[in-house]
Amino acid sequence: MALFAKAAAPDWPQYLAQRAATARDARLARFFAAGTIAPDTPINEAPLVALDMETTGLDPQRHAIVSIGLVPFTLNRIALAQRRYWVVRPLRPLSDESVAFHHITHADIAQAPIIDAILAELLEALAGRLVVVHFRHIERPFLNTTLQALLGEGIQFPVIDTMSIEARRYRQSIWARFRRWIRRPPVSIRLHNSRMRYGLPAYQGHHALTDALATAELLQAQIARHFPADVPIGSLWR
Repeated sequence: MALFAKAAAPDWPQYLAQRAATARDARLARFFAAGTIAPDTPINEAPLVALDMETTGLDPQRHAIVSIGLVPFTLNRIALAQRRYWVVRPLRPLSDESVAFHHITHADIAQAPIIDAILAELLEALAGRLVVVHFRHIERPFLNTTLQALLGEGIQFPVIDTMSIEARRYRQSIWARFRRWIRRPPVSIRLHNSRMRYGLPAYQGHHALTDALATAELLQAQIARHFPADVPIGSLWR
């Protein structure tokens, strides 16, 4: 049985093939042409990449990306030697609140490239891999909105959302409903708290590269505890 409703995800291989044929920007065309793995591929055979971004806020229409971290991995190995991290100059101003949150300052971004300058490297690192995030309403929407502003065309791709897996287990179960009924606070599904449930070490949060690594480890732990290693990716991606 699929973890998520089938209607929640489009036909990703078909979508990417269509975009490969219509993308105007060569970098996007190459990314889409790399496609994605078939939805019946077992996750233990899938090439994965954990992606995290720090932003100036939570609304992609009003805020902007300030850093990007990614870590390629599989269920058996994390390829730290292939990790990538960029600080980028945001398309909108930093705020005091965002600086306090992620500690990337005006001095840090003064000489940083805009995302267009590192886009080819970023897309090459993502191409052909299944992206893993913790809360899918950040990385994919922010990247799509940013590229719409820069290039006049956006980007979409399948993701596995480790927060959605936690929500399914700890927010939407009968046990979770019972907790609400007896007025107990909901179980936290934030990255740090989710990792604690699996005995994973505590990392300093709100750094894009560290959080990408934390997300990769969390998915490995989630699959080991809750799923067979050959669960098809089509039952997990969104």
